[in-house]
Amino acid sequence: MHRFLLHNDEIRECSDKVLSAGQMGLLAGWGVFSTIRVMRGVVVAFERHWDRMRRDAALWRVPFPSDPEQMESRLRGLIKANRAENATLRVAVVRNGNGKWAAPHAREFDVIALTAELTDWGTAARMAVERNARFAASPLAGTKILSWAANLFHLEQAHSRGFDEVVLLNERGEVSECTSANLFVAEGPRVWTPPLSSGCLPGVTRELLLSEVRAEGVTVGERVLRLEDLETADEVFITSATRDLLPVFSIEGLRIQQRGEVRERLAEAYRGYVQAYVAARRPQEERE
Repeated sequence: MHRFLLHNDEIRECSDKVLSAGQMGLLAGWGVFSTIRVMRGVVVAFERHWDRMRRDAALWRVPFPSDPEQMESRLRGLIKANRAENATLRVAVVRNGNGKWAAPHAREFDVIALTAELTDWGTAARMAVERNARFAASPLAGTKILSWAANLFHLEQAHSRGFDEVVLLNERGEVSECTSANLFVAEGPRVWTPPLSSGCLPGVTRELLLSEVRAEGVTVGERVLRLEDLETADEVFITSATRDLLPVFSIEGLRIQQRGEVRERLAEAYRGYVQAYVAARRPQEERE
């Protein structure tokens, strides 16, 4: 983590005592968050991250900021303070009230943002498999909330066994997602990812591949996937805001194919989309 953080409207030292034990959002994981790529000082796909956080906040009854432009401006201030022009950004909105242990607060919520160095994800991922790790039937499935310990537990357990990530299955035995990434398979020119009904998070990179990013001759859609579909696919890859499109090298108990170039073609198209987004949103004085 870098030196400075954003706490509501102020840039503060990370060591400053700005949080309290009576913030229910911190005690109970009651809040929403997003992890975002910063490239050349631009918060990539900020409006999509904002929309998802706002949607999840409404579902979880978390009070949420009303002005996305103000939020983005504050985040740019944090990026500048930390000289984090190419970095990872974490933004959280924490609910402050409700519950026996809640302390009185002047604000209904706190906005907390941090930056850190980019993670080196390597050239490919080795995946463990965890059954019954997503409950697709829950009305709260697919939301990204501060209570993230279950994901960290699965990831830490996988790391202890020599894996990089985890294929999470739902209660029906369907592939859902990973602990912090969405999963895709390529079958010839067709690329598939599990539908939201699998209990997966609607990741921003996932949504961009489904709706915006185009590679000639390649179609991207949703389909129920099972482990056998991963084994017969030409390629398997995972996506996130900081991984882009990362190939999967192996999956526990399966024989994974590594044939074709559809993932790379999509990855090139995705890189082009991000570069155009950044070029269009860099401050005018930096573009000249």
